[in-house]
Amino acid sequence: MKLEGLELKNYRNCSDLKLDLNSAKILIIGKNAQGKTNILESIYFLSCWKSPRTSNNLELISFDAEKFEIDANIIKLDTDVSLSCCYNREKSKEVKINGVKSKLKDFKQVIKTVLFSTSDLLLLRGNPQDRRDWLDRAISQVYPAYDERLSKYDKIRIQKNNLLKDFAKTGNTNETLLDVYNEQLVITGSNIIYLRKKFLKEIEKIAIEKHRTISETEELKIAYDCSFLEGYESEIDEIAAKFKYSLEERKLEEIRRCQACVGPHRDDIIFYINGNEAVKFASQGQQRTVVLALKLSELDIITQKTGDEPILLLDDVLAELDDIRQNYLLKSIETNIQVIITSVDTVLFEDEFLKDVKIYKIENGRIIH
Repeated sequence: MKLEGLELKNYRNCSDLKLDLNSAKILIIGKNAQGKTNILESIYFLSCWKSPRTSNNLELISFDAEKFEIDANIIKLDTDVSLSCCYNREKSKEVKINGVKSKLKDFKQVIKTVLFSTSDLLLLRGNPQDRRDWLDRAISQVYPAYDERLSKYDKIRIQKNNLLKDFAKTGNTNETLLDVYNEQLVITGSNIIYLRKKFLKEIEKIAIEKHRTISETEELKIAYDCSFLEGYESEIDEIAAKFKYSLEERKLEEIRRCQACVGPHRDDIIFYINGNEAVKFASQGQQRTVVLALKLSELDIITQKTGDEPILLLDDVLAELDDIRQNYLLKSIETNIQVIITSVDTVLFEDEFLKDVKIYKIENGRIIH
């Protein structure tokens, strides 16, 4: 897969930006707050209709505009594909594939991306929500229907929470309706947990080898942490049975706390280096090695599962890596993978790497070179 061209209109500070991206390696340089990250964000947005920086799409529209537009030309499996989308302040959207109006779920399947930004380097030290978001985004790139399952689960969970809050206000406990919500959560939530555990096992196999190559002697392990599972349950019916039992066991607690206390929205991912929990015992460099291995593993697993290489987006991340990790990252990028990199300048890159790189300079949301 290769992105050939990109056009942004009223996307954050990029009021009218056009980029020719017909190259395997593109470097966008500029000072902070000039629009480098906005370009990568817009490409990522095309792949999942989400921003990695905000949950409110209205923030993506320029201050003085009514809507933003993104147009992209892609080569996917030797076929030319055009994507276009717009989103306005009334929260109305329109997406097109090759000029034809399309469903959002079909639109999101066209382009695959792996974004590696400075915020990802804090993945291990961040909160569980950060790690769940990383895992869910990675799974969605491979299994498009997964997003719908997450959305369905969240809707049921919110309905359940509202019911529990009504219990506290009115004193009337409708346990029949609560049982209905719990049954629906078990069905949807067990499927989510099953896919998360399955995906983690697959990505762990790849990440272990990449991590060992960088660290030489350290052993990486990844575990899915669920309050009601002991780790060995792998089938959906096993997960569902434990989920259902835990909901019954903690029903009074949920009623007292007025919120759903059990389910995949509470789970976490734990990383171990040589048997020790990384967030507690690993150095900053060791934690960054884990994240680097994960991101490169994402590239491999998406390629394996979809048959097409995703676009790698590196947002100012090289400045945060030491020489060893920088070199490993740049040398790990295969020639058939397109990489778009943002940086303050070209100092971090060797002349050999820059020989076949297309370089753009951005200032105030405009390309000036």
